[in-house]
Amino acid sequence: MLAFLLTPLRTARFFPPCTLHITGAAMDVSSMSAKACMSSSFTDSFTNQRSKLPERSNFMLFYCSTGRTLRPLRSPVGPKISHAKVVCIQRREIPIVDARCMDEIYDALAEHLVPTAADAVNSSSKHIVGLAGPPGAGKSTLASEVVQRINRLWPQKVGPFDSQVEPADVATVLPMDGFHLYRSQLDAMENPEEAHARRGAPWTFDPMLLLQCLQNLRSQGSVYAPSFDHGVGDPVEADIFIGIQHKIVLVEGNYLFLEDGVWKEVSSIFDAKWFIDVDIDKAMQRVLKRHISTGKPPDVAKWRIEHNDRPNAELIMKSKKNADLIIRSIDM
Repeated sequence: MLAFLLTPLRTARFFPPCTLHITGAAMDVSSMSAKACMSSSFTDSFTNQRSKLPERSNFMLFYCSTGRTLRPLRSPVGPKISHAKVVCIQRREIPIVDARCMDEIYDALAEHLVPTAADAVNSSSKHIVGLAGPPGAGKSTLASEVVQRINRLWPQKVGPFDSQVEPADVATVLPMDGFHLYRSQLDAMENPEEAHARRGAPWTFDPMLLLQCLQNLRSQGSVYAPSFDHGVGDPVEADIFIGIQHKIVLVEGNYLFLEDGVWKEVSSIFDAKWFIDVDIDKAMQRVLKRHISTGKPPDVAKWRIEHNDRPNAELIMKSKKNADLIIRSIDM
């Protein structure tokens, strides 16, 4: 089984274990071991032999293995391709998305997900994407930007709407922040001082509540979920509503791909698992600025980085191997 990507070199792209650059219409795909179903604009199938790419191609295609078949995940995206990259990825290799700027990555991920919503088999079906990464990786920003783009693209995908009626959003974000333990629960722990100091570590969340929320979303098609009030420092019950109209749900949080206890069950819920890869030192610089901007004295902020945020980040980075797509964080 394999996955591969065909994309213009100047857009978001994968960096694979084996890559073949091509110019013009011809490309050699002899290293591929399976046939791929092509878009209607492509008349030749990818086989073990040399295939031809139409000269006026304007597609960027993601292909991924799903069971025993390969299916296209992209649609027309831009100008004529004169150079392209074909990527062969063995089953245990994780595709990596990189680009010149984050906006290109946001665009590519959104356009990748829109057909998923359009192909939903019933009105309540959900495509649930887990988005993990260490503190300071940019999870919240990526989730928000991708969801905004999906909701903007959606009306174009499904056809004309009544101009007087605003089309319903098809994508939404579910942050893991709402599943923090309450401060009162931390107070009741054996070492309350440590519990508050380490707030943000895996054991200061309620993964069982998160699992139940995702299971209800999957089975019932809608759910009320908690948000987190940073001013108060506690979750707010039933503050986020995910409805039947939401076909794509991006769940973003630190520990979604851990393999311990209930976290492993949480990870099994996701249809896709995206991980934002970032240099830990850069991520900690971002988190330090965030702490100081919220009023923490610099010495307190630095202590928290050293004794809480960095250990958490190092643990989270170990879960990267459980993702099926890695997104490289790019400094603006």
